[in-house]
Amino acid sequence: MTGGPAHRTIVVLVEDKAGVLARVADLFARRGYNIVSLAVAPTNDTRFSRITIVVDIESAPLDQIVKQLFKLINVVEIAELAPADAVERELLIATVEAPKESRNQVVEIVDIFEGKILAVSADRLTVSLDGRPSKLDDFEVLLGDYSIVDLQRSGRIALPKIGREVPRLRAVG
Repeated sequence: MTGGPAHRTIVVLVEDKAGVLARVADLFARRGYNIVSLAVAPTNDTRFSRITIVVDIESAPLDQIVKQLFKLINVVEIAELAPADAVERELLIATVEAPKESRNQVVEIVDIFEGKILAVSADRLTVSLDGRPSKLDDFEVLLGDYSIVDLQRSGRIALPKIGREVPRLRAVG
């Protein structure tokens, strides 16, 4: 899930009210816009939540997505976060087949990537890794050499780097 040229990260500040996320997701579904990643959580101000959306701009131009989002009543502000101007993170958790003969290799990969082993059984390991999306992509590729039983990624979260101006695409008020 890399943030290549066809993907853009937008951060939408919304009022923290019931149904807002459903309306945002519904807008994307109705318009046929593709969401690559979606993460939502409250902010330090209890009145607002931040939705981080990685969008596929091949499914719709970014300005069209922004215009449609601003038609939603609870949207307060929208900003685009370019990878060079943002700190981006994701979480990956995976369960991997790891019998005795390959367990040390899997543990070594986890150590190299500074991941964690969360659970161990006789023939499986559950591991986690957090970091830049590209780091998780690389980790996932290497785990693919072993039998992945289950894998889940959290979706990207992002904030502007300190001292960087982030272009506000639109703001209310």
